[in-house]
Amino acid sequence: MAGKKTTTDRSAAPVPPARGAAIAEQLAVRPGEEPWTAEEVETARTELAGEADNLRAEIAASEEALSGLMRDSGDGAGDDQADTGTKNVTREHELALASNAREMLYQTERALQRLEAGSYGLCEHCGEPIGKARMQAFPRAGLCVDCKQRQERRP
Repeated sequence: MAGKKTTTDRSAAPVPPARGAAIAEQLAVRPGEEPWTAEEVETARTELAGEADNLRAEIAASEEALSGLMRDSGDGAGDDQADTGTKNVTREHELALASNAREMLYQTERALQRLEAGSYGLCEHCGEPIGKARMQAFPRAGLCVDCKQRQERRP
């Protein structure tokens, strides 16, 4: 099964110190928060790049498992309803896991792009700073707490 192609391929190579410092100076923080340091920027970038690599491996493993499940689904002659149901549940579970991993990879790659562009830490909806502490706890965050809560309350 072919997955969604990703366009961002970031290696875990460190950002040159001058570039890291320049990025850190651009990143927004909330009032009362300390500015980002070059080391904190590098830590965030390294974590995001590592997570992207892990997600790519997880997606590849899910696609391989799905390929096997799809191949085996054709030879169900003689299976009773319980066997068929179990195969369907397993296939749906793998599809859901792969879909979730693809979405997380997309969010991770977007965070890396925002980091390089200097817009990391700004809410993609309202444009206000998300907060350094939130970004360190959840590096893929693209929305501030208020916008995320509004998004989750939508019907």
